[in-house]
Amino acid sequence: MPAAPTLALQSLTLSHFRSHKMTRLETDGRPIAIYGANGAGKTNILEAISLLSPGRGLRAAKVDELARAPESVGWKISGVLQSLNQIHEIETTFAGSGSRVVRIDEKTTSQAALGRVGRVVWLVPVMDRLWVEGAEGRRRFLDRLALSFHPGHADASLTYEKAMRERNRMLKDQVRDPAWYSAVESQMARAGAQIHANRTEALSLLQAAQDKADTAFPAAHCTLIHADGIALPETDEDLAAAFASNRNRDLSAGRTLIGPHRADLEAVYVAKGIAARNCSTGEQKALLISLILANSRALAQEFGAPPILLLDEVAAHLDASRRAALFDEICALGAQAWMTGTGPELFTDFGPRAMRLAVREENGLSVVDPH
Repeated sequence: MPAAPTLALQSLTLSHFRSHKMTRLETDGRPIAIYGANGAGKTNILEAISLLSPGRGLRAAKVDELARAPESVGWKISGVLQSLNQIHEIETTFAGSGSRVVRIDEKTTSQAALGRVGRVVWLVPVMDRLWVEGAEGRRRFLDRLALSFHPGHADASLTYEKAMRERNRMLKDQVRDPAWYSAVESQMARAGAQIHANRTEALSLLQAAQDKADTAFPAAHCTLIHADGIALPETDEDLAAAFASNRNRDLSAGRTLIGPHRADLEAVYVAKGIAARNCSTGEQKALLISLILANSRALAQEFGAPPILLLDEVAAHLDASRRAALFDEICALGAQAWMTGTGPELFTDFGPRAMRLAVREENGLSVVDPH
């Protein structure tokens, strides 16, 4: 058995979370293969783990949507996290109203603090169309990459969005007095410059991790662009000046037309020189996996341990050789990977290197059986 990774959940408990009324899992340091029929509750386990990191989790669901019906009494997710040379008790709860609460070692804290004790990276089926759908999904993907390196990225994003909503309200009301705009634009500029810097650094770290890797998955060259094809100012002073100079155009549109909220992510399959959006479905999946693995390798250097990986239906669109290569790379990385699939045969190539959990639905509840 391989040595236990230095970032791993040793235990996980779900209470009244989606289809899980009460589920407790113990792990032993190996990757975890979770299989069962569609709708049995496999992805709900991964979603719960994703909420032990900053943000709204892998489905971006509202907190009141996560409670198990029909009780709707709130929910709780807790775990024991081995993080480098420390052990932490972490939990997040929702009591049925208000916001979700985070506690680390029995002390109430911020969501950003979860990113300081651990890192979680995921790949879910909805991301399979990342390169062919709208820019919003690519921005979310980019921001998760940035958040994995900078736990404070979420706070900068929230600050920017709140200030932009206020500016957009003034634009819609056709407010023209510059004094009304200066304070909110200054706040947007400070947060926006930090967002841009975090995104740029994340892409640089990913590129370096790909360049150094010996991997079976194709390298992707990623570029940050603006929707209008303009160069986004990098400093808060320059960004504030851009907001000010663009007010007349924004007044006509009734919304803010420049800024990091208009950024987009382009990727090219390096070996073929083909834009990701023009690749086959299988190639697009392989490029995504390559980026997730590069993210993990870069985090292993930056944080000191590879992140916890959540790979939902990861075998989809992968042939047998690529599937085996993925499992080999996960084990070589030393990451605790939680993976789902419809049947145990998808994880045969792991052999004894992985734990196996069977999930089934019984009387409307998810039941987990170790195998």
